[in-house]
Amino acid sequence: MTTAPDRSAAPTAAPLRIEAGPAALAAHRALNQDTDTPYPDLGVKELFEAQAARRPRATALVHEGGRLDYAALNGLANDLAETMRSAGVRPGDTVTVLIGRSAELIIALLATVKCGGTYLPADADWPDERLRALLDRTGSVHVLGRAGDLDALAARLPGRRFLPVERDRLTEREQAPAHRGSPDDIAYINFTSGSTGVPKGVPIRHRSIVRLVHRARYCRLDEESVLLQLAPVSFDAATFEIWGALLHGATLVLYPSSFVSLGRLRRVLTEHRVTVVFLTTALFNTVVDEAPDTLAGVRTVLTGGEAHSLTHMATALRIYGPDRVVSVYGPTECTTFATYHPVRALDRDESSLPIGRPIQNTRAYVVRDGHLCPPGDPGEVLLAGPGLSPGYLGLPEATARHFVDAEVDGVPERLYRTGDRAFLSERGHLVFQGRLDDQVKINGFRVELGEVAYHLDAQPAVRRSFVTTRPNRQGGRELVAFVVPDTADCDPETLRAHLRQRLPHYLVPTVLRLRADLPLTATGKVDRSALLAGLDAPAAAVEGGAS
Repeated sequence: MTTAPDRSAAPTAAPLRIEAGPAALAAHRALNQDTDTPYPDLGVKELFEAQAARRPRATALVHEGGRLDYAALNGLANDLAETMRSAGVRPGDTVTVLIGRSAELIIALLATVKCGGTYLPADADWPDERLRALLDRTGSVHVLGRAGDLDALAARLPGRRFLPVERDRLTEREQAPAHRGSPDDIAYINFTSGSTGVPKGVPIRHRSIVRLVHRARYCRLDEESVLLQLAPVSFDAATFEIWGALLHGATLVLYPSSFVSLGRLRRVLTEHRVTVVFLTTALFNTVVDEAPDTLAGVRTVLTGGEAHSLTHMATALRIYGPDRVVSVYGPTECTTFATYHPVRALDRDESSLPIGRPIQNTRAYVVRDGHLCPPGDPGEVLLAGPGLSPGYLGLPEATARHFVDAEVDGVPERLYRTGDRAFLSERGHLVFQGRLDDQVKINGFRVELGEVAYHLDAQPAVRRSFVTTRPNRQGGRELVAFVVPDTADCDPETLRAHLRQRLPHYLVPTVLRLRADLPLTATGKVDRSALLAGLDAPAAAVEGGAS
């Protein structure tokens, strides 16, 4: 099977030596103490099939059309895998999955890993240009889609081989594909926003998924668990939701719509007795504000993706009590979650909610100028462990910048430089302090402001642009763009239409304002505060959803 180093080989460099004083060394040893936990040296295919053999009649999947037990789900995935193998899918191939949340989606993901393939989760609503670029960069020839969508997809993505996935046309094949890969094979590829206008492909190994969900510290995952699948499959939270359930013999409940209604969410959580749910920060805040009883019966509420509002967390603590809400943090490059913080109390001397301590088989360091930072001193968060991606697809220089070999406390480590600032508190947990660059989180999606500006500046009608964020009513953040036009007929809606043709919806600014110029600070930088302060003044603008 093709492994990621073959796809994104990075230049070699001498290991970085990270120094540490006594206080910093003691604090980091305490932070990372006892994080090493044994986990199976197996891939997703083998672990899922073991659960299907152990609990064949247990409910694996609840979907809008009914339920599938483990034997049925395994058999349907075996049948699709055989069809894929006959169509030419080979171990190491990247298979694009363009299927919305449904039983067919889960069957498609399982069938792909059963073939030894790598799944590329994508959204059919993405612009054609972006979809074609991602398929080209991953060498994806085969595309899985619903039968009724294939003609339209074929017109949008010429030169691909399309395979229909319809549950009612599959049979339950007992024999699984014989392929047995390595835990170091690539299971899937996520794409994140890129500052140069080019999304970065992040390949994730099988062992990284297993590390994420096996003996999880941040919530209880076992055969009695019921997990809600709510995140878009292209968002890495779906990795936790899907495999956290299916690799434990637990039940996965698919939320039955692409749009979240709090009333419907409450009914789904209650009817199926969901025990674990992940909500983005913005959605969590909305639930706390508008319908806190939605989560009344859920054992563990995981939430993250953006910095948390202490006001909302205080309300949640009062309503749900301690240890029900767990803040989770982690970049895509470290396979979904890297740290966790069970909310038990809010300390008066902390201005933000901690991101906590490392999850199992993960190590975290706060580093500045080649030294571990002692408690209280801010630095960059660096992560280590088997959750790390091998690197960015086809971007060796970016890989070399962000993934570094180092020696920490005399121990060799491969580290991912997150670009996040934090400090170690005296209580021994990490406290997030923002970004070192212009990367932000919008509804849990990672956004490089430079990617949005790149596509705006590429328009002939645009002389200059500035992209930033501001708080929204849900307690999260929204994108705001300011444009200095180069032509008299520059129109905000035309610019937004241009962006919608090239970018996913979450990268299209909610507010786009035309200006005669961009004000500068005394140091010559764009005056972000002045721009945001002027938003309430009448001007040519388009405000609304980014869809």
